[in-house]
Amino acid sequence: MQKLTKITSTIGPMSAPENVLRQMIENGMNVCRLNFSHDAKEVHAERIATIRKLSAEFGRPIAIMADLQGPKNRIGDFAGTYTDDGETHRTILKIGQTFTFDSNPALGDNTRVYMPESFVLESLSVGDRILLNDGKMEMQVTAKSPGRIDAVVIRGTEIWDRRGFNLPDTEVNTSVLTDKDRENLDFVLKHNPDFVAISFVQKPEDVTEVRNFITARTSAPVKIIVKIERPQGVERFEEIADVADAVMVARGDLAVEMPFWEIPAIQRYLIRACRKKNRPIIVATQMLASMADNEFPLRSEISDVATAAYLRADSVMTSEETTIGHFPVLVVETMSKILANADTDSIENSYDWNRVDNIPENDWSRSVTTVAYLNKATAIVVFDRSGRKSREISCRRPDMPIVSVCNLEIIANQLCLSRGVRPIFSEQMFTAKDVCAALAHVGIVGGKVVVVDGDDITMKDIECDV
Repeated sequence: MQKLTKITSTIGPMSAPENVLRQMIENGMNVCRLNFSHDAKEVHAERIATIRKLSAEFGRPIAIMADLQGPKNRIGDFAGTYTDDGETHRTILKIGQTFTFDSNPALGDNTRVYMPESFVLESLSVGDRILLNDGKMEMQVTAKSPGRIDAVVIRGTEIWDRRGFNLPDTEVNTSVLTDKDRENLDFVLKHNPDFVAISFVQKPEDVTEVRNFITARTSAPVKIIVKIERPQGVERFEEIADVADAVMVARGDLAVEMPFWEIPAIQRYLIRACRKKNRPIIVATQMLASMADNEFPLRSEISDVATAAYLRADSVMTSEETTIGHFPVLVVETMSKILANADTDSIENSYDWNRVDNIPENDWSRSVTTVAYLNKATAIVVFDRSGRKSREISCRRPDMPIVSVCNLEIIANQLCLSRGVRPIFSEQMFTAKDVCAALAHVGIVGGKVVVVDGDDITMKDIECDV
């Protein structure tokens, strides 16, 4: 069975060795995510070089995503009790007590703590919630004065120093790029990434800011992935998606900042909206999290991965399973098996790309996929200079592979994220419009094939030697 849904894997200490990466590619990894929240930028540069080397060795495009940390806010330090690790301090609060966040850098106690970012204090309003410890502790702002916020403790009692916090009710008035992000982005653009992912996107202007930063430093068509992990991003998603190139449903922070029981419906909405807008979408966070320590996934995780495929997401993503987990290759192999079975499920994978709302009846991609379906085509072959036509066909979710021949390596790499697309980088194939060579390259013997070249759509019966 051949999967159509793509796999995005985060690369970390356990998956970075060349032999491990090679096996992950062999087992179905399509996109490598480099998380710039962790590891030095020079370490990521080494990983990029290894991935590019393996891509050339396999003769197969592999995309690289540079994921920026974004404005992850943290509180200051406490003078309280050491935890078991002997490093982190904590203090104990009481439900109903008042606790203060302020601009005083002195060590905190059970009455107050330093809030390093002044713009956070400025952005908060009375009534706004502050969530700490991944949502386990909740406070609500009761008073505000210059350089100070008072809040009442609603839920949770332990608070640790240097921990991140979430502000679900607050649009934080700050740049989506921190100084660290700017330094990392400036560095990684010199190493030719295919995608840049930006965190905590709240509005379309956040995307425009990053786009301007990128275009000022490179002429390469680097694409921007927006991570939806705040309520503000969900509320303004249509506007944000219009200026972005791809989307990630970042369910981790999203499930902290929004009621967790709403996440499945939000996931479905985002996937459908992306199909309408021809934007690839990744479903992320804890897809096979138990496999960080176990060789077999939970039944609920199996269902979660399959559901993402049934909903027609472009890609599912691994995080700690392949960064610090013990079985990164097995994780990819397991995910591939689940996806292949879901992608070929005849009950779920009916002729549904005809029913995507708000796409015009005369949409050309509908014509392509309809011709392919009615003629029982074995593949759709696209000679694609920009990747746009392949993505538009992919968003129709045909049940046969889309073989996309590109004359630019970055375009072929970027198509690794789009569901059902098997990209090929070959200037020779592209110039010669060699359909048979393209099919043979991905192991298809031939048959009825829909060929898309510019505005021309033709049906061919082809036999190839593989």
